[in-house]
Amino acid sequence: MANLTVDFSTVCGAVKPMHCVNNGPIPGRPSGQTRSNLAEYKAAGIPFARNHDAAFYSGYGGEHTVDVAFIFPDFSRDPEDETAYDFAMTDKYVADTFLAGTETFYRLGAKIEHGVKKYNIHPPADFSKWARICEHIIRHYNEGWADGFRYDLKYWEIWNEPDLDAEPGRTNFRCWSGTPEQFYELYDVTAKHLKACFPDIKVGGPALAHHVGEWLDNFIGYVKEHNSPLDFCSWHIYSPDVHKVVERHQIVRSKLDAAGFTGTESILNEYNYVKGWTELFIYSIRQIIGIKGAAFTAGCMCGCQNAGLDMLMYYDARPTPFNGIFDYYTLEPLKGYYPFAAFNELYKLGTQYASSSDDSDVFITCAGNSEGKRAVMAVYYTDDDKAKSRGVTLSGDDFSKYSFRLLDKHLDLEEISIAADADGSIQIELLPNSVLLAEKKQQELF
Repeated sequence: MANLTVDFSTVCGAVKPMHCVNNGPIPGRPSGQTRSNLAEYKAAGIPFARNHDAAFYSGYGGEHTVDVAFIFPDFSRDPEDETAYDFAMTDKYVADTFLAGTETFYRLGAKIEHGVKKYNIHPPADFSKWARICEHIIRHYNEGWADGFRYDLKYWEIWNEPDLDAEPGRTNFRCWSGTPEQFYELYDVTAKHLKACFPDIKVGGPALAHHVGEWLDNFIGYVKEHNSPLDFCSWHIYSPDVHKVVERHQIVRSKLDAAGFTGTESILNEYNYVKGWTELFIYSIRQIIGIKGAAFTAGCMCGCQNAGLDMLMYYDARPTPFNGIFDYYTLEPLKGYYPFAAFNELYKLGTQYASSSDDSDVFITCAGNSEGKRAVMAVYYTDDDKAKSRGVTLSGDDFSKYSFRLLDKHLDLEEISIAADADGSIQIELLPNSVLLAEKKQQELF
C-alpha cells in the first residue's frame, strides 16, 4: 500500500511549466486537408514549444524552417539586408503555434544531422556575423523588423547538443563538428551581443546532450570567467527511470549554484522514455506510444516539479517515433496526451502545496489557488512489465468533496467514482502505469 499525503497549509512555490514540448501543432494544410491536432493541442494548455528539429517535418515547412542557415541561406550576404532572409515558412510555423496559445521557445542553430554528409553543424565562419544574423531573427519576431511581428518571445537558445559527439576519437559529428572551446566562444560572442541588443529576453544553452561532468564544468567555467550571460541552462536526458531524470536536474542545479549562477534557470528541454538506443530501441518506441510512456511522462512532470526544475519540455510533438502524444498518421490523441491535460489543471491553479509519498514508484504533486480550488496528480509508474496493481491511500484533505479522473490502459483520463472514508481519505487500487487526477472545484461557502 502506498501512502500519499497532501498538506494545503504549506506552500512550496509556483507550479512550473512541466507540460511543455518540442514543436507545435498541425492545424491542417492550405489544400483543405482536415487532419489536424490544433484543438487537442490547445486544450492541453501547453505553455511553450521549443522549435528544435522542426525542419525535419514538411508540415512545418521542412528545410525552409527555423534553422539559422535556412532563414539566412547565403552567409556572404549582409545581415542588415532584409532580402537576405527567408522567413516565410517559419512565420507560419510560429503563428500556428500561437494559435494553440503556446509560445515558441526558439532554438538558434541547426537541427541534428544523421546523414553521411554534414551541412549546417559546423562552427560559423564568423561568430560575430552569426550573432548579428540571430539578432535580426529576434528583431523580426519581437520588433516587427522585415515585415515581422511583435510576439515578445522570451527564450532564445544558442545551438543544440554541442557535446553529443565530444568523446575523443569521434568523427561522425551530428550537432557540432567544432571543438568544445569553439562552442564556448560562439556562445560567449552570441549571448553578449543578443543581451546587449535585447536586455529583456532570456538567452541560454547549451542544450546539453548528456555530458554533465567535465564538459559542463568547462562550459560553466568559461561563461563565468568571461562574464557571459546565462539566463538558463538547458540540458537533455533519455531514460526509463524518473529518479535518474530528477537526479540529473539536481546535478545541473548544484553545479550552477556552486558557480554562483543561482538565478540561472535549469531547463530540461528534451526527455522521453528510452530504455536503449540499439537492441531496445524498438521496445522503447512501443512504450513511448503506450501507457507506460504516458505514465513515465506524468512521473517526470511530478518528480521535476517537486525537485524545483524550472521548465520541462517533452521531445517530441512533431510526427516522429518519439511522439507519444499524437498518432503519427491520424494526429489523434494517444495515451501520452493525457498527462499534459492533467498537469495543466495544476498549472492553471498556480500554487504548489506540500505532498508526500512513501512509495518510490508513486509520485504526487498538488496545487491550489486563492478561490479554494485544488487538484492532486498521483502517478504510479513502473518499468517492470510484470508489475502488479498497487493500493494507494490518499489523505490530508476531505476528498469526499473531490471528483476523480483516471488514466490507465483502459481509461483516457475519464471520470470515476471513489467513495471517501469517514476521515475524508480515499483508497484506490491502481493498475501499473496509471495517473489519478483529483479535483476540488471550489471552496464551500458557509
